Amino acid sequence: MRSSILIVLSTILGSTTSVSALGSSCSAPLGAGTAAATDPFWLENMTHQGTSAFNPTPSTYEVFRNVKTFGAKGDGVTDDTAAINAAMTSGNRCGSTSCGSSTLTPAIVYFPSGTYVVSSAIDMYYYTQMIGDAKNPPTLLASAAFSGFAVIDSDPYIPGGSGAQWFVNQDNFYRSIRNLVIDLRQMPASAPAVGLHWQVSQATSLMNIVVEMSTAPGNTHEGMFMENGSGGFMGDLVFNGGNYGINVGNQQFTVRNLTINNAQTAVFGIWNWGWTWQGVTINDCQIGFDLTTGGVTEDTQTVGSQAIVDAVINNTPIFLRSSNSSDGKLAGSLVLNNIQLNNVTTAVGVVGGADVLAGGTTTIASWGQGDVYTGTSGTSTFTQGTIASSTKPSALLDSTGKVFGKTHPQYAEYATSQFVSVKSSGAKGDGKTDDTAAIQAVFDQYAGCKIIFFDAGAYYVTDTISIPAGSQVVGEAWSVILAGGTGFADQTTPKVVVQAGASGSSGVLEITDMLLSTAGPSPGAIMLEWNVADPSGQQGAAGLWDTHLRLGGAVGTNMQSGQCLNGTVNAACQAAFMGIHLTNSSTAYFEGTWVWTADHDLDATGSPQTSVFTGRGILSESAGPVWFIGTASEHSSLYQYNLAGAKNHWIGFAQTESPYYQPSPAAPAPFSTDSAYSDPSFSSSQTSAWGMYVQSSSDITLFGAGFYSFYENYVQDCLNTTNCQDQIFNMDSASASSMNVYALSTVGVVTELSVADAGVIKAAQNPDGLQDTATSWSSS
Repeated sequence: MRSSILIVLSTILGSTTSVSALGSSCSAPLGAGTAAATDPFWLENMTHQGTSAFNPTPSTYEVFRNVKTFGAKGDGVTDDTAAINAAMTSGNRCGSTSCGSSTLTPAIVYFPSGTYVVSSAIDMYYYTQMIGDAKNPPTLLASAAFSGFAVIDSDPYIPGGSGAQWFVNQDNFYRSIRNLVIDLRQMPASAPAVGLHWQVSQATSLMNIVVEMSTAPGNTHEGMFMENGSGGFMGDLVFNGGNYGINVGNQQFTVRNLTINNAQTAVFGIWNWGWTWQGVTINDCQIGFDLTTGGVTEDTQTVGSQAIVDAVINNTPIFLRSSNSSDGKLAGSLVLNNIQLNNVTTAVGVVGGADVLAGGTTTIASWGQGDVYTGTSGTSTFTQGTIASSTKPSALLDSTGKVFGKTHPQYAEYATSQFVSVKSSGAKGDGKTDDTAAIQAVFDQYAGCKIIFFDAGAYYVTDTISIPAGSQVVGEAWSVILAGGTGFADQTTPKVVVQAGASGSSGVLEITDMLLSTAGPSPGAIMLEWNVADPSGQQGAAGLWDTHLRLGGAVGTNMQSGQCLNGTVNAACQAAFMGIHLTNSSTAYFEGTWVWTADHDLDATGSPQTSVFTGRGILSESAGPVWFIGTASEHSSLYQYNLAGAKNHWIGFAQTESPYYQPSPAAPAPFSTDSAYSDPSFSSSQTSAWGMYVQSSSDITLFGAGFYSFYENYVQDCLNTTNCQDQIFNMDSASASSMNVYALSTVGVVTELSVADAGVIKAAQNPDGLQDTATSWSSS
């Protein structure tokens, strides 16, 4: 099945660059890739001069590690386990029982093309990207005598530790695995073989991975096991064979473009608050989704919500079944949209019970199980049947009528000569030298004709970096743009750190594997202003992939636990005015983007809590199309998402957390509202930030959301009574905005959804575990 991954890659890695202007050193646009067929992936042969700016020994610490440099052979015969683990651990990296988290030891563990035999687990350290050759994805081949929990283990269990693990599962950030084949087929069919133990949280991704398993009857292989965490995004995955394709439980996740072939059970669901599945293909399995359901209290938590869109199920007797029935009341929310069944006997069933929805060869247009609401009526209708279908403008759909998706660009067909390094062009990336002029010069010279490569490092900037339309930007293990200085010091005159395209511009603009941060205080910093629009006929040409914002809570930010004690309001801990601003003429495809204001310190022993302050999360004034796929925004003072005059948005899954310090101070403090940025107003009773605020917006679909409030001034007693805050999600009015909401889960709030600041959906009506879930709401 290696061809499966290559087919996926070939459709997304070569594209024509559309530019509005070329850099001064360009004679022609970049065009197609020029790598020879025999050339390795460009990343392999780049000059690797990336550094970890704040590491104790930055001049000697290696960010990029080629496993062959550490002795791996990749010949399909030699046991490469020790060499791969040496590449993973070299340099006193963060892992095992001695380190819970750190931003000081980032690494890319790179696998050239080949077959790497492993006999025990590859234990994945914190802040790691495992990347295979994207042109010829390498194979990790588990030997017949493999011993260990999983071939790749993102959170190992400590032997004799009574269930303790290396990392806190909800804080297991900054991981990515891409371009690998994991082969379990040499292991006995009866062996407890697992390809990936993927217990992770935000800022994590899997992409372009194939897992090969036994197809013998009664085999016990699993492609993925995930028992906990707070994710996260994964996409473009293929699982062949196995007892379970994937066996998963996590607070929330977004999965895009998943294919499972010939498994006994394609997806086994252990528990969740909410998962969104976009683009699922299941072929020749016995069961598609097998869900543990029925637990509607915190102590009995099971699968709370599944929202599935654009699935194709072929020759599989049961598409979806639950372990317990929802007989007149919620016991696991379901939303099914555009589900094509071919030779499927049961569409929705219950273990030991009658079918809820018959199968056949048919298409399920829009079906739900759970509590359905409309308009301002707070009365729900428990439904197991047709629900209001989302409004999906054609601009949001691909040529087959499915919600558009685009894989993280990797430029596999491009030659190393088609890239330009910012360090080779004069930028230092040492976290202290002002790199503003050097970085801007690179864009001014090479935008549109070179792919701009940010070698690993922290690039301190004191003024706006303008990225022209036509640019393609690639980081290395989340290269950091670190904004600071007096230019970002005044919240009354906010200033943009990174400007993506000039106002009104159009063209390809792709940003991958970057991280934006501030060296505080920077209360006037708008981290990313997104102006660029897709060129005609090129959906998703302008976007972010695996690019995040981290505000405070790390070395170099000047906003750690020593300065920003929890429960104190320190002006020196104001990190930014706003995270991301999508302006009205822009379009955007954001996949796996996390906007995080730190609630704890990643680089201090024990990860102590902090009080860091950012005014706003993500503001979209875009007329679309906009896709937010697997995005999250947390701990901003006013709101996490604000849609103001927005149109044509597809959002799924959106995850938020309110600041832990609120209501002390109460929102919007320590910031003030600013009408120029469409800020909501705050009544005396609205003392906490909005998870999502929608005003004068239309054709918006929210397909899965988790809006959470866990604290009142760092105390969690409010969770016992579900009243950490009153309202969290507001629509201005059903006449002013049009929106469809599906699979809305909340934690710790009294009111799940409000219209015109008045509560409509009460959380107490929808108990579904620790969370409360409303299956569907439409504005009319």
